[in-house]
Amino acid sequence: MAAAAPSSARRMSHTQFIELLRRRASCPRHGEALHAWALKSGAASHAPVANSLINFYSSLPRPLLAAAFAVFDDIPPAARDVASWNSLLNPLSRHRPLDALSRFRSMLSSSTVLPSPHSFAAAFTAAARAASAPAGTAAHALACKIPSAVSNVYVCTSLLNMYCKLGIVSDARRVFDGMPQRNSFSWSTMVAGYAAEKCSEEAFDLFRLMLEECPSEKSEFVATAVLSAVSVPLGLLMGEQMHGLIVKDGLLDFVSVENSLVTMYAKAGCMGAAFHVFESSRERNSITWSAMITGYAQNGEADSAVSMFSQMHAAGFTPTEFTFVGVLNASSDLGALAVGKQAHGLMVKLGFEVQIYVKSALVDMYAKCGCIADAKEGFDQLYEVDIVLWTAMVAGHVQNGEHEEALTLYARMDKEGIIPSKSTIASGLRACAGIAALEPGKQLHTQIVKYGLGLGAPVGSALSTMYSKCGNLEDGMSVFRRIPDRDVIAWNSIISGFSQNGCGNGALDLFEEMKMEGTIPDNITFINILCACSHMGLVDRGWEYFSLMTKDYGLTPRLDHYACMVDILSRAGMLKEAKDFIESITIDHGTCLWRIVLGACRSLRDFDVGAYAGERLMELCTGDSSAYILLSNIYASQRKWNDVERVRHLMRLRGVNKDPGCSWVELNSRVHVFVVGEQQHPEAENINAQLRRLAKHMKDEGYHSSSKLSFDEELGPLAESHEEDQLEWISAAYS
Repeated sequence: MAAAAPSSARRMSHTQFIELLRRRASCPRHGEALHAWALKSGAASHAPVANSLINFYSSLPRPLLAAAFAVFDDIPPAARDVASWNSLLNPLSRHRPLDALSRFRSMLSSSTVLPSPHSFAAAFTAAARAASAPAGTAAHALACKIPSAVSNVYVCTSLLNMYCKLGIVSDARRVFDGMPQRNSFSWSTMVAGYAAEKCSEEAFDLFRLMLEECPSEKSEFVATAVLSAVSVPLGLLMGEQMHGLIVKDGLLDFVSVENSLVTMYAKAGCMGAAFHVFESSRERNSITWSAMITGYAQNGEADSAVSMFSQMHAAGFTPTEFTFVGVLNASSDLGALAVGKQAHGLMVKLGFEVQIYVKSALVDMYAKCGCIADAKEGFDQLYEVDIVLWTAMVAGHVQNGEHEEALTLYARMDKEGIIPSKSTIASGLRACAGIAALEPGKQLHTQIVKYGLGLGAPVGSALSTMYSKCGNLEDGMSVFRRIPDRDVIAWNSIISGFSQNGCGNGALDLFEEMKMEGTIPDNITFINILCACSHMGLVDRGWEYFSLMTKDYGLTPRLDHYACMVDILSRAGMLKEAKDFIESITIDHGTCLWRIVLGACRSLRDFDVGAYAGERLMELCTGDSSAYILLSNIYASQRKWNDVERVRHLMRLRGVNKDPGCSWVELNSRVHVFVVGEQQHPEAENINAQLRRLAKHMKDEGYHSSSKLSFDEELGPLAESHEEDQLEWISAAYS
């Protein structure tokens, strides 16, 4: 129930009423009681009293705009003055901009009042929030006819802000240059407009102009606006100059300035400088912590981001939505599912889960950590799914090897009329490359042309890789030649394509061309080159490239490079050299190097080295079933039946099972998958009948399968594909 108005209220003047209402502005019950008195006494029909009531209802922590409307509508039209309209327009411009523009038009159609400078300021604010350029320019044209409006610094700054928020920076600059007087808000608004459009140099030049014309206008608002503008990778020098000026002028006392400095250094990749500012900050808040966490996550220091998040929580600061996005991205990069789940739990507790960009980071985290079911659950919970979420889900399927599911999801997205981004297209192309699906890849190529996405990163490299992995080197090369500003990723994609398709000389020629263009090769480049040398049996040249990567480019060989060298030696029949090379390697190489040697020994019938490599694999407790089978075959060929039984016993004891073989074929734009031992294909009966017919035909033609080891029949498909198996991990390394 509303509190009763004091008895003395019956004798209040309008001025006393307005003052009393102003003092009780924070208490809705007292304000409603005073409103009741105004209605009873008839004072509510007087414009000053009604205006104060409108201001009261619209200024509450939770504005009661319906009540403000009711008060305004109760004022007789003839009694409404410009203050009445402004009392309504100001709150509407902030909370309901479309209604504000509608009321502004009603004000203009009224013949009793003309808009004041504050009326135009409200209209400009509403147009900016409603993203209505026509309404804003119309109000601007009318303001130009009223001298008191265009000469008012408050109105001009609102107009300036409107053009900046609408992204029309050129018109904003014309307004700024024509302003008869400017204050610090005018300067900071124009700088912020340049910052929003990534015009860092223009923003910094404007700041220098301010220092020349009116150095007294320097403030924390201008400083944060300039720092925001130069928070780009190439803006470090300008940011450092700004930092020096901030220290000189004593603006570091403002936490907003410190936060902007941390963000600037983080976006420039200087996390050491960002941490120094963070450490010296006397008044950190949640934004300061979030800037550090996000900076670490964006600069590839995911461990530091997770550690900083733990420190923030221990220090008692409440995370913001930006904090959660940063720590979830860090969890994605690390594959740290436990950390991501903890962040998810805290996010739900604080009520941030419903925000779409937080949800996007959450879906991406679960997808990249291999929890596709959880990612899909979060994806399906959203009513409005944006392209970021679609991309996260498609990329998640690809990363987890679910290429068919990725293409199915992409087709669903396309059916719903959602325009793909460059990242979405790139993920779809990787899915096509993963299963050598050429026709779907060509369809994605047409979408690249249709939507004008171009062949820049990451689309061009993904498209070139797709054609190459589908065996279409001609189109892959054609795409590569049309990629603008080819980076190392683009070169790696085409070199890998030539290497994988048996065109080793072409791969090496491309590598030389890459060096001539000045592109610096990376670790992946040398994996591709060493693989090309392996396929062509170029041992000496392989050693040359292996030395080159360390000597000329300062790259430390990784396990992948050592494995390539082992494969080069093994394919060339230099098995003892391969064995000695492996034993000279100081890094932990697990089982993959011995597995390569073992596979080569089977082909070259070098049972001594093969037995040695196999026993090393047994000592390392490998879970690779083919290693057990190959070693068993080697011992069987030497009629060492006790060793055969020992190896098979170890295989059973360790629970090692052979994974069934899988293959697929694309026919009439459909991908058909076949798994050994399964008969689930709808045409399985007809396929088996055709296979039996072909087998009989081959036998009638005199074809007989050959085998080199006595147990090849038991080995089954492995005997026919050991060379592909031994390089399976290499393909994964640069795919």
